[in-house]
Amino acid sequence: MKKLFLIIGAPGSGKTTDAELIAKDHSDTIVHYSTGDLLRAETAKGSQRGKLIESFTSKGNLVPLEIVVDTIVSAISHAPKDIILIDGYPRSIEQMEAFDKVLKEQDSIELVSVIEVEVSEEVARQRVLGRARGADDNDEVFNNRMKVFLEPLSAIQKFYAEKLQKINGERSIEEIVSEMKNFIQSKI
Repeated sequence: MKKLFLIIGAPGSGKTTDAELIAKDHSDTIVHYSTGDLLRAETAKGSQRGKLIESFTSKGNLVPLEIVVDTIVSAISHAPKDIILIDGYPRSIEQMEAFDKVLKEQDSIELVSVIEVEVSEEVARQRVLGRARGADDNDEVFNNRMKVFLEPLSAIQKFYAEKLQKINGERSIEEIVSEMKNFIQSKI
């Protein structure tokens, strides 16, 4: 059975970097997928699906539910390891409910925990605008991405209350990764 950890957090919370470092340190047992990277890879292919995804992400909006769920389920199904970290999911109540339905319909994946990397909006803004990786790293898109993250957050936290683990994301990366790694190892 595959053991799944979902990692959520504001844009710039460090969730992707944290998960990448943990997977790299434990490459024999853990694999990491970033929802954003999975969707960007599809966009980079230049396929019809990729163009559709880009029409949403370029404005900081959510990609349609069925595309995201299909992309994630496919990644989990084909994962080469049994412990899977997925960051950036769920980002809406609809995504959460659709994914929960998919998990209940199968018995090969266990959602072990949802880890929330907490940072203030100010810290998130400084990190995102400071890194400026692409055209979507600007004030307008950041504000929209933050709104999209915050609107469903309390419902997501409530839904996953029994599986939710919060981690302070405003410390050194070493401290954050260490705490997250220890928590994951305590659950497997």
